[in-house]
Amino acid sequence: MNSISVLISVYSKEKPAYLQKSLDSIFAQTMPPDEVVLVEDGPLSEPLLAVIESYAQQHQELHVVKLPTNVGLGLALNEGLKHCNYNLVARMDSDDIMKPERLAKQAAYLEQHPEIAIIGSWTEEFRDSINKSSTTRKVPETHEQLVAFSKLRNPMNHPTVMFHKQAVEAAGSYRHCLLFEDYDLWVRMMSQGSHFYNLQESLLYFRVSNDFFKRRGGWAYIRQEIKFQQSLHEMGHIGFATMIQNIMMRTILRMIPNKWRQKSYLFLLRK
Repeated sequence: MNSISVLISVYSKEKPAYLQKSLDSIFAQTMPPDEVVLVEDGPLSEPLLAVIESYAQQHQELHVVKLPTNVGLGLALNEGLKHCNYNLVARMDSDDIMKPERLAKQAAYLEQHPEIAIIGSWTEEFRDSINKSSTTRKVPETHEQLVAFSKLRNPMNHPTVMFHKQAVEAAGSYRHCLLFEDYDLWVRMMSQGSHFYNLQESLLYFRVSNDFFKRRGGWAYIRQEIKFQQSLHEMGHIGFATMIQNIMMRTILRMIPNKWRQKSYLFLLRK
């Protein structure tokens, strides 16, 4: 079995208890990673630093990359990826929780299917407790389905992906693309010929809150979304008509009251 790096980025607003649960789930894997690269995206609070220091003392495979200023997720992951020593890299967010067999199942599939450059899975969404997870974000399975899906929506659940580092670097790696760092990378990887796959099961608990839905509304989000849809068109990934359709549908979703947007996410965009 190939060696695995886990890549995670933390910034100042993360809650220490959430980071602790996230790290616990990484080190409790049935096939533990060979290294965990944790990027400190700018100055962190003392409680966050205490959590990181505690785990660094317990786990020599935890490597910390310190950035002096907050650069955003895309650039933080780009820097962290440079410090990953293994070609298989699994992404993780600092407030989510891996299921115990996540790394083992994804690594086994990639070993059996060398043509696949990146693999993801479904996620179970939860608020306070993983025992109360209510909705599942399901994404298509095969490469062909994912390419078609990507013209309308993000085809991968970012914190569930495991990829070949070489394939990500060949596509230009992560870059600054506010709110769409992962989606932007997937499209560039597809254009480079990378093949995608999603296991049809949930391998991660994804934390949501009222703020999660609130952040996905308003004119600031709409402006970034329009900019990103224009970039998809410029890259040749979508046609002009699809770009206009996507912008119109998303603008409506961003402008409706937060309560309705939350229901739309949970009951229309989830299963």
